[in-house]
Amino acid sequence: MDSLVTTEWLASALGAPDLVVVDATLLAGDLGRDARAEYRAGHIPGAVFLDLATLRDTGSPLPNTLPDARTLSAHLEPLGIGDGARIVLYDDAPWKTSARAWWLLRSYGIGDVAILDGGLAKWKAEGRPLATGDETAPPRPVMPRFNEGRLRTRDQVRGNLATGAEQLLDARSLARFTGEEADPHGAAPGHIPGARSLPYPGFFNADGTWKRGDALKAVFEDVDLDAPLIATCGSGVTAGVIAFGAHLLGREAAVYDGSWSEWGGDPASPKATGL
Repeated sequence: MDSLVTTEWLASALGAPDLVVVDATLLAGDLGRDARAEYRAGHIPGAVFLDLATLRDTGSPLPNTLPDARTLSAHLEPLGIGDGARIVLYDDAPWKTSARAWWLLRSYGIGDVAILDGGLAKWKAEGRPLATGDETAPPRPVMPRFNEGRLRTRDQVRGNLATGAEQLLDARSLARFTGEEADPHGAAPGHIPGARSLPYPGFFNADGTWKRGDALKAVFEDVDLDAPLIATCGSGVTAGVIAFGAHLLGREAAVYDGSWSEWGGDPASPKATGL
């Protein structure tokens, strides 16, 4: 299975015993939307709902840090998201949260994971069928195998300030990166010194599908794709967009999932403003 699948491909594959379709929509409270309620009102037939709002380290003060293996297994097994499955993720969120789910599952080596190109919006626009209510799938065992190479901590990012061995790519808007716009969560303005601005909307076409080929390479125009990459953002969600974009070009990026919520909220962390 390709890492990015089309709506046509998914429509023809629905019902396959090893296929698990997953709604990975994560919404912030200030949108006035309820992801689970929207899933129940209309989702791709057979899809289960993955609650990313609770699939995190709930003991951390940060918004979206990786859960431990036990927490992950407890969430995934009842949904049939596990070893030996082909997993297709989609979302209907402004922040393209299926990319966060993709990075999380791949970090733990779970299943053969893909993202639905264009998400639920494209599926609906094509007039494809929807189901309502809650859906279940046969439970599937999960054996998480965490790959530490896919994650960066604050200490690792701080150490990289001196060496510059890894390129730090920031998925937030340019205004938040430069500090012209205040952080919505109350962290200091600006960015991690040495980071480059790579706003996540630039990875998508006007219809919400992912850029590919030369168009995607152009997003990384000022980035050396042959050098190590670290993706960061505001709270660890849209950094997944950078990681998936790099993956589509045959590269892998680690994610600093503490991101600006952690770095910008720490008075001792060095910060930069402007470009």
